Amino acid sequence: MAIKIDKSICDGCPDYQEGRCERICPGNLIAKEGEKAEMKRPAECWDCAACVKACPRNAISLYLPEEIGGQGTELKVQQNQKRSLWIFDKEDGSRKVYKTG
Repeated sequence: MAIKIDKSICDGCPDYQEGRCERICPGNLIAKEGEKAEMKRPAECWDCAACVKACPRNAISLYLPEEIGGQGTELKVQQNQKRSLWIFDKEDGSRKVYKTG
């Protein structure tokens, strides 16, 4: 598994020298490439989802293994001050949303 960064959404956190995802990644696996974030070593990703939660643009998703959500399923998060919405987009086009907080 590894993360996926949607380059069409990522703005590289222009108010910071490093992107939020780059600063929070415990494995130092994300870096800015030009003005966008990029996963440098996907095979080393720990799947902690810290970057998924940290991205202010919701540009990062995490691929989930077959045991959890089926091949091709992506986990995304949308946050506000009171709660997080964890969104599972499945390969077949279906979606499940879980609220936390």
